[in-house]
Amino acid sequence: MKVRVILLLTGAAFLLATAAHTQNTAAADPHSSPSAPQQKTESPTPASPQTATDQPQAQPQSPPAAAGSTDDNAPTIVKRVDEVNVVFTVTDKHGRYIKDLKRNDFKIVDDSRPVLEIRSFRSETDLPLEAGLLIDASNSIRDRFKFEQEAAIEFLNQTLRRKYDRAFVVGFDATPEVTQDFTDSTEALSVGIRALRPGGGTALFDALYFACRDKLLKSSPNGAVRRAIILLSDGDDNQSHVTREEAIDMAERAAVVVYTISTNLMGSGGRHGDKILERIAEATGGRSYVPFQLTEVANAFASIQEELRSQYAISYKPADFRPDGRFRTIEIAAKQKGLQVRCRRGYYAPVQ
Repeated sequence: MKVRVILLLTGAAFLLATAAHTQNTAAADPHSSPSAPQQKTESPTPASPQTATDQPQAQPQSPPAAAGSTDDNAPTIVKRVDEVNVVFTVTDKHGRYIKDLKRNDFKIVDDSRPVLEIRSFRSETDLPLEAGLLIDASNSIRDRFKFEQEAAIEFLNQTLRRKYDRAFVVGFDATPEVTQDFTDSTEALSVGIRALRPGGGTALFDALYFACRDKLLKSSPNGAVRRAIILLSDGDDNQSHVTREEAIDMAERAAVVVYTISTNLMGSGGRHGDKILERIAEATGGRSYVPFQLTEVANAFASIQEELRSQYAISYKPADFRPDGRFRTIEIAAKQKGLQVRCRRGYYAPVQ
């Protein structure tokens, strides 16, 4: 009799499988597509914490079955390990990345209480990356779309490592559309980016919600990874079915850091959209970039690339942990004055 052993982790960086998710979607009229049809999606409906949580994570402990074999009747032994995994960055007052700190240089508070134990700590420059590139393909960014496509392609060429990192491309106007699924091929990703065509309204929050729930939350990597979304948009949303906070909530469940690049150039009157992008980035531990001119979009991509290679990874055991599905806050502070730590604001505990 085969036995499958599954280790459930609360650490969001070690997502190897997730609990079953409710796939309900809100009914919507069809809209124009931002690109050649490859994988159309419907506008999302917010899922409940019980059906869209990323916290119970499954890691098979038994040897993998032979290719093509299945055994749905094999019993499952489940053991829960209360461990939280966080990736974060540290900068000085000038915004320079600090990469040589040790575990004792930080104070960590989980849900307003000091953690019981730090189980691992490392300066993380080589952890595999899972990235999603979300590109606004609505009418509002048509005049600068070509340049932004080329900047995004250059970012992927400089960032992704073959057979180690992987990424996907989603274009969105009124609906999100995958033009290239997860791959480590920068050539395939470039084709996916160039397939995008601007047109239609903007459903920014729906696109972020979809990318987190249907792509990153459902991915099954073979070890620890960092998850990031690079969102290129003017921040304007006029057709989403979910709210901004619901999209942020899903990003937190998927343990993804969101970096936003505004397409509102100086004097274009996009301050409201920039505030929206800033809110999304800050809530997930990312950073918001507002280029003053078109050529600075490439600089924003380069800055994101540097940050992705200048991070720390830590895992710890929280105090008074309960598998109740509740959102628990995370606070990481550097003991040395003048240093700023940026990380996601919390996570959802698993449901027993």
